[in-house]
Amino acid sequence: MREIKDLVSFQSANRTKNPQRVLQEFPMRILSLVLLLCFTSHVTGAQQLSRGRLIDVKGGPESVVWAVQLSDLHFSVHHPDRALDFKILVGPALSMINPSLVLITGDLTDGKSKDLLTMKQNEDEWVEYQTVMENVARSSGLDKSIFYDLRGNHDNFGVPAVGDSFDFFLNYSINGQLGRRGKVNSVTLQTGERKHLFVGLDSTMSVGLRGPTNLFGHPTDQLLQELDLELSQWNSESSKQVTKISFGHFPLSFSAYSYSGRSLKDIFLQHSISAYLCGHLHTRFGKNLKRHHQPGHHSVSSREFFQLNMHQKPLENTRDCSFKASPVQEFWEWEMGDWRKSRAMRILAIDRGHVSYVDIDYKAGAKKTIILPTFPLDSRFMSTSSSRHMYDCQHMIPSSYETVRALVFSSSPIVSVVARVYDSRSGNLDGVLEASMRKHADNNSRGDLYTAPWNYRAFEDPSPDRYWLQIESTDIMGRLTLSEIRPFSLNGLSAKISWTWKEFFVMGCQWATLYYPILWSALSFILSILLVPKFFLVISRKQYTYKDFVAEKGVIKGIACVLQDLCRIPVFWFGILAYVFYLVLCPWFIGRVFTDGGNRGYMTYMGWVVKNFDYNENLDYIGSPDIMVVVLPHLFFVVLPTIFVTGALAAERGLYREHFLSLSGKKEDDYGSQSERSLFYDHRPGRRSKFHFVDRWIRKVLLLLCFAICWKHFQSCRALMKAYEMNPLLDFPVYSLSNPLLLGYAVCKTRRF
Repeated sequence: MREIKDLVSFQSANRTKNPQRVLQEFPMRILSLVLLLCFTSHVTGAQQLSRGRLIDVKGGPESVVWAVQLSDLHFSVHHPDRALDFKILVGPALSMINPSLVLITGDLTDGKSKDLLTMKQNEDEWVEYQTVMENVARSSGLDKSIFYDLRGNHDNFGVPAVGDSFDFFLNYSINGQLGRRGKVNSVTLQTGERKHLFVGLDSTMSVGLRGPTNLFGHPTDQLLQELDLELSQWNSESSKQVTKISFGHFPLSFSAYSYSGRSLKDIFLQHSISAYLCGHLHTRFGKNLKRHHQPGHHSVSSREFFQLNMHQKPLENTRDCSFKASPVQEFWEWEMGDWRKSRAMRILAIDRGHVSYVDIDYKAGAKKTIILPTFPLDSRFMSTSSSRHMYDCQHMIPSSYETVRALVFSSSPIVSVVARVYDSRSGNLDGVLEASMRKHADNNSRGDLYTAPWNYRAFEDPSPDRYWLQIESTDIMGRLTLSEIRPFSLNGLSAKISWTWKEFFVMGCQWATLYYPILWSALSFILSILLVPKFFLVISRKQYTYKDFVAEKGVIKGIACVLQDLCRIPVFWFGILAYVFYLVLCPWFIGRVFTDGGNRGYMTYMGWVVKNFDYNENLDYIGSPDIMVVVLPHLFFVVLPTIFVTGALAAERGLYREHFLSLSGKKEDDYGSQSERSLFYDHRPGRRSKFHFVDRWIRKVLLLLCFAICWKHFQSCRALMKAYEMNPLLDFPVYSLSNPLLLGYAVCKTRRF
């Protein structure tokens, strides 16, 4: 506005000096003024857009707000029970819980054929999703505007671009219908005491490939910038404390880096959000899919490859209790179960800055009562370093520690709620506190918060899992409900929980960073076992024989014999070497990557290259690192086993030859002068040798392995044919035929010696 005032002042000052000149320049000055006004209004509008919706939460309890999360619904025309159960169970549950927000974190529809191999959009599933969500909103009595849904990778299968005719999310989702079409959307729940900021993000591919090479989140630099702005929107206001929650579909272990090398984790740590809520992994990998994030400090680079435990080792720094100290950079990542099979729902509560949740399993049907303890927090999955810092420095709000608190949702009136604390120091759970909880009195209550006063300092302990809490409620029908017993630590200490290997595999590995190191390590290993033995066979005079191996029993010499014998099958050796170079230098296959099937592209180990005729653009190497689900299994379960089994076949042939020569008394020079059949018999007529009784059983086992490799390869080719509508002879002949042909040749070549 200052520029406008200066321009007007300049015009006024010159109006009396030179009227003729003023008249000549008047149109240009008016045009400049209009452009400046447009620019100013655009900037002001952009600033207003950076601040999302603000909801004043009415009614008590004022100190706590709660939201519901659902994820991975996978509504499918082939599985109508998913949508039916959702309509029957979720509407009444939401009516009972009465949340301030309902977050649906992706994979709203399934987008898969009945055999699960073709993955593209199906409009019938989206129509069903829209119908069911309208029914749920109506039956729950909740305002439809508090529902926030976002895309998952299944909702993006085969969508060429946002706004395309196959982008059904924009037409049938709640966000799309309400005009929330950006990649980042935020909403703030405001109570008398605090603000609670929820920021949702859609990090699906901007160009949605068909599955299976559509598995990762792909946050762009623009998305990260928008996310940064949304999380910063209340930073300039100090009147109320702000709790920040973000939600999306992809776990950070399945999120790629932006073009500039930044990640979602960088933004979340910068703003010290309380939690990131996500889905995607379902429950088949485990129930402890949680991860506590802090800045990396032992990694070889700024990008972490692994996190071995759920809790990172805290940074060693001196305690700074001054109020000017920077906040602790950390956040929790909580992946939740799926509706698809687990029928899971999560209730998240924020009680005076303390964030807690409870996961509910609806597979057994509707729940009459649900209990969510909001304080003290579970020390396994909810404790934070900032809580410990505030407690040690006595910066916490004492009133938030003086009561045990729990939300109780019930379809029937509750007559009693009891809090019990147990001490596990003896090895058993010994009761040390039993207190009746009273309902928080409020004339206009949104839900029932029960509290019980206690002497919290009596439960301070250096062990994070010495004390355990359980809440018991009884309704008017006499039904007893118990919350899950959980450890707590008032000091903010974290009880250590170890991942299973499957949980570590999906949560502890940063796959976007690991893809290329694993790929080049595998290729280097393959080339080394092919080229190094060949080099020694051609250059070196040292030849390893099976006699040396049998005489000295050396493992190294045994491996050298196997690899050198592999090199003596020249057609296979040159063939597999050429195939490896083909995989590095050439396209693997050509297929249809979008739902309409009109655009074809080719895939390399770096990604897909697609010519999008509808938008007249070339898309180079999209879908990386998603293509690792095709590349790495092919290398580790087809190419490497093919080399190893062929080497084993060559080794078995050599041992078989040496054994028969030793039994028959023949010398090496005599080999080939008699047929193999004559060597089945020793010098006594009618008697077979002892080795023939075994009848080359090792070879038969290896032939079974050859069959298993070919079957695995056949299954992969069949899946790719269905996924991308390909012909194996026209679209990927080298990929589909090379390994079976080379294995077949090796089997025939090693049949006789």
